[in-house]
Amino acid sequence: MIHVTEVVEVDDALLAAFARLIPQLSSSAPPPGADELAAIVTSPATVLFVARDTDEGTVVGSLTLALFRIPTGMRAWIEDVVVDEGARGRGIGEALSRAAIARAEAEGAKTVDLTSRPSREIANRLYRRIGFAQRDTNVYRYRLEG
Repeated sequence: MIHVTEVVEVDDALLAAFARLIPQLSSSAPPPGADELAAIVTSPATVLFVARDTDEGTVVGSLTLALFRIPTGMRAWIEDVVVDEGARGRGIGEALSRAAIARAEAEGAKTVDLTSRPSREIANRLYRRIGFAQRDTNVYRYRLEG
């Protein structure tokens, strides 16, 4: 059984979970430290969700929801969705996504956006299945030095 919650406190178990999960998401990004996780958890602009295996109590997935107001309204953006390789196929990504969608709606957002690499075929199928529609847009990135 899986239980999704919003993180309200950073502890050693959470740090260990991110040390295990982030390398599964990105080979170039180091796992966040305690201060970085605390900044995410305490920021009014981000909500950190984790999925825990209720039998073991271990974190098996995470998702970050960014919420921000711009002149055209409240925006919600899902980032850094990761499910532990050994726990995939159990509905964890869907449970995390649905929790984020519910929170975005409660905050007044009219849409929730995310990006997903085309190579993440299973994740892309999930997003389409739960109602995300692929947008006809370009995504640009400007790299900052430092």
